[in-house]
Amino acid sequence: MVGQQPIIILRDNVERTRGQEAQRSNIMAAKAIASAVRTTLGPRGMDKMLVAPSGDVVITNDGATILHELSVSHPGAKMVVEVAETQDDEVGDGTTTACILVGELMEEAERLLEMKIHPTVIANGYKLGMQKALAILDAQAIISKGDDRDLLLKVARTAVTGKSIEGVRDSISEIVVNAVITVAEKRADGTYLVDEDDINIKTMIGDNIEDAELVPGFIIDKTRVDEAMPKKVANAKIALLAQALEISKTQVKAKIKITSSEQMHAFSEQEQGALKGLADKIRATGANAVFCQKGISDAVQYYLAKQGIFAIQDVPEADMKALAKAVGGTIVNKPDDIDNGVLGTASMIEEMKDIKITKVSGCVNPKTVSILLKGGSQVLIDELERAVYDAQRVVQDALEDGKYIVGGGAIDTELSMQIRDYASTVGGRTQLAIEAFGRIFDAIPRTLAENSGLDPIDVLVDLKKAHSAGKKYAGIDVFTGKVTDMYKAGVIEPLRVKRQAVQSGAEAATMLVRVDDMMITQSRAPAAM
Repeated sequence: MVGQQPIIILRDNVERTRGQEAQRSNIMAAKAIASAVRTTLGPRGMDKMLVAPSGDVVITNDGATILHELSVSHPGAKMVVEVAETQDDEVGDGTTTACILVGELMEEAERLLEMKIHPTVIANGYKLGMQKALAILDAQAIISKGDDRDLLLKVARTAVTGKSIEGVRDSISEIVVNAVITVAEKRADGTYLVDEDDINIKTMIGDNIEDAELVPGFIIDKTRVDEAMPKKVANAKIALLAQALEISKTQVKAKIKITSSEQMHAFSEQEQGALKGLADKIRATGANAVFCQKGISDAVQYYLAKQGIFAIQDVPEADMKALAKAVGGTIVNKPDDIDNGVLGTASMIEEMKDIKITKVSGCVNPKTVSILLKGGSQVLIDELERAVYDAQRVVQDALEDGKYIVGGGAIDTELSMQIRDYASTVGGRTQLAIEAFGRIFDAIPRTLAENSGLDPIDVLVDLKKAHSAGKKYAGIDVFTGKVTDMYKAGVIEPLRVKRQAVQSGAEAATMLVRVDDMMITQSRAPAAM
């Protein structure tokens, strides 16, 4: 106030929340997001049914999918959703765990704020707790050769356990591990590098879920251009063309003046001859299949079909590149550039029944593979695809790093106990924040117990008793309710997934707890006419 006159700094469409109210708002938002996905955690987690405004239904227990479908408007909640999206983008799994950790951190921050502990002290304690947690994870990691097939299979099985496709867990895990190992590139230092784009997941409605298969080649969402062409081509030699198989237009404007029917006939014959020449050139190279990135004229289609050559047109550029990697061929511009050195090979090209896809299989040493998933409904197929994607990503993480941890709440109990011991060595008010950071890891075994109908207090007591006795792999078997050695039970996860969840969750909570002023600009209503 200057001379009793108010000074207006913010526009009238800015909504401002300050102090404890701003902190409480962010805390409630983070806890709400965590509670939305908490019940999906673990092998016995529940599913969510999400209905879009269009009426489309999604049934899933995948945290990333649930949060993606939600229309979140609160800025604090958006940060938690961003943590989940980052988790999914970076490592492909662990989104529910990351959200639960953020929610628990904000709940602990609420208690500390009520004790009049400054947000800066809380943030510093969370930072120290995160650093200690990452160090404990590294120390507890199981180191193995990246291509340890047995461990990779356990990682895949753990990832798909609890999904709606658990009935085919073993076969799906085999397919995923075989796919990742096939496309993995071994580097000079013995480590592996996997490009996730080299594994294509395709779906089709029909047949049984058990009929999923790994195709050592490529599946394209297109079919032959002419019904007269063969549906199947064995021992395929494949030409890959970037330019259209048609007579190209001239670069300058030109007109042809035809004054008689003989001239028209001659012109037509010359054009047909040129188009037939394109098909003859392809046939002369020994190719019996053509994939063209652009169009194929009707006349060329006719001549290719007459010569028994399989052809697909308008193939997207990304699919052309993936197909070239699968069949070992080279994309060229025109038929004149084709020779034996650029042709790709496959043991079989076949058009699938009742669905518009073509399978190119039996490739020698393919650099791209496809996983074909089948099911009775689109909802089931979509959930199957999400489960396979998660399994693919975690197997990829494990193969590249060669570092694993045990699940079932075992590593979380170890983190909780060791971080609390570490807190006592720090002292001061920061100690309280570090202890709070340690307590958040109790939420994972507690949630696993709750989702399985077990008593969470009994589970936590039994777990801590086992870990105090030196059983660092002791976790909760959600099917029996007993404390079990998770390593022997095969509940294995990549270290990278847990590290990312701890790090991104802690960083998001640290940012949110330091916020004491929120200024939200509202969109102005249109002026009345």
